[in-house]
Amino acid sequence: MRLGLAQINPTVGDLAGNRRLILEAYTALVAQGAELVVFPELATCGYPPRDLLFRRGFVPDVAASLAEIAAGVGDVPALIGTVEPNPAGAGRPCFNAAAFCRAGRVVAMARKCLLPTYDVFDEDRYFEAATEPLVLTHAGRRIGVTLCEDIWTNPQLGPRRYPGPLPLERLAGEGCDLMVNLSASPWCLGKEEVRRRLVVADAARRLGCPVAYVNAVGGNDELIFDGRSQVADGAGRTIAALAAFREELRVVTVPPRGQSAPEVAPVPVDGAADLFAALVLGLRDYGHKSGFRRALVALSGGIDSAVVGVIAAAAFGPENVFGVSLPSAISSEHSRTDAQALAANLGIRYETIPIADIVAGCEAALAPAFAGRAPDVTEENLQARARGLLMMAWSNKFGALLLTTGNKSEMAVGYCTLYGDMCGGLAVISDVYKTQVYALARWINREREIIPHSTIEKPPSAELRPGQTDQDTLPPYDTLDALLAGYVEEGLSRRELVARGFPEPMVRDVTRKVDASEYKRKQAAPGLKVTPLAFGVGRRIPIVQRYAG
Repeated sequence: MRLGLAQINPTVGDLAGNRRLILEAYTALVAQGAELVVFPELATCGYPPRDLLFRRGFVPDVAASLAEIAAGVGDVPALIGTVEPNPAGAGRPCFNAAAFCRAGRVVAMARKCLLPTYDVFDEDRYFEAATEPLVLTHAGRRIGVTLCEDIWTNPQLGPRRYPGPLPLERLAGEGCDLMVNLSASPWCLGKEEVRRRLVVADAARRLGCPVAYVNAVGGNDELIFDGRSQVADGAGRTIAALAAFREELRVVTVPPRGQSAPEVAPVPVDGAADLFAALVLGLRDYGHKSGFRRALVALSGGIDSAVVGVIAAAAFGPENVFGVSLPSAISSEHSRTDAQALAANLGIRYETIPIADIVAGCEAALAPAFAGRAPDVTEENLQARARGLLMMAWSNKFGALLLTTGNKSEMAVGYCTLYGDMCGGLAVISDVYKTQVYALARWINREREIIPHSTIEKPPSAELRPGQTDQDTLPPYDTLDALLAGYVEEGLSRRELVARGFPEPMVRDVTRKVDASEYKRKQAAPGLKVTPLAFGVGRRIPIVQRYAG
């Protein structure tokens, strides 16, 4: 069978735009000889629609859009991810479904069986679960249809989450000639190998038939979808692999059950290159899908703002990026020259707005109230908040998306200023640890110097007081990041962290800072998710809580 894989980039709620995208992809793949065209999960409305599903008109509007799409489907059928109203009148109001369209109408509906409620997923809030996957017949072949989570059931992925027979267990006795999976599977570092080996290949071996996995690509809010659609033969060998982080339409000849096709070697994955591509895609789609065509970055001369500046230039084009230096009375000369050199290397617009007079004015206004009290972090934060004020004004005036530059290490321990450097519309690297930021910077400079060498080599500093460095108050970043990964992502207790070799005073200090900074993170700009557990949508720790662990 010649199978058309439509790896497309839908936008949540853009029903008309998604409809055009689907029909254009369908037409192109049919012209290439496809005998069946498969689209990603919820392609008609975009993933994840979240509480749009509770708006009275949304599900009916999606159904009407699907009917228009089906009217444009000819004799070559298409499987299209969509929302199906629940006709039962009980339970959740709709299904996460795949519509089998042919000859101008919807012929059958496959429904998702397993509804994830972990990490960023909350599908049981919206959808009713199906009891079994659909098996349909087309071109003399029995085709099992599953949706995303339905095949994420390998025991090596963790404890069994769902009771009863799993979709793959039900399909195992159906004698399928092909199984297709429509997915909207968010990306994180390291996921591609797990998906290829433990999900797609495992499903093919368990069913003994080829498996086609069609994934969405693009960014929607915090989530980034990497595409990487693929086909495996019945032995689990990869016979087709689509591009990462970009749309692609491809027709793949799928062998009959029991036969094989030439295997394609896995594309070597460069972690830094993948991370950069993901951040660029996530930023570009967040901006463009929100109506922004220009970006704004406060360039401090430090490594975080430098990396964000490079990502912004790649996402929006250098001509659409503003870089602004906001030196205070204590800003070092190398910070100013490094920021200017970066802007010149990138070809972005560069401006300087000194803040010394603004800070002095704030200090003078507060002097009577602060009389008799020694200067402390309050005065330091006036600098960051003056910068936040000016950058937000610039954003308003020029309609540019202000990007915050805090990394995950800083966000974790609260090494950031609320209403200061946290001001902005998107936190581009808030899920990237400081050590990963350094790795990204060196990858960016792999062919020529884009980020000034001195920016990478100098000790990191917020420059809010003379001679300040990050390590005045924080452990070295390689140690801190390892500790944070254990506490934040693995959920280890303080006792377990000490058992791993971290000094107990350090563990107590860092974990206390993480817990105490929850209120800051709740007020932060949304951030792009690139690790298995990001701050924000996937982590729901109460602000007011006293559990120390």
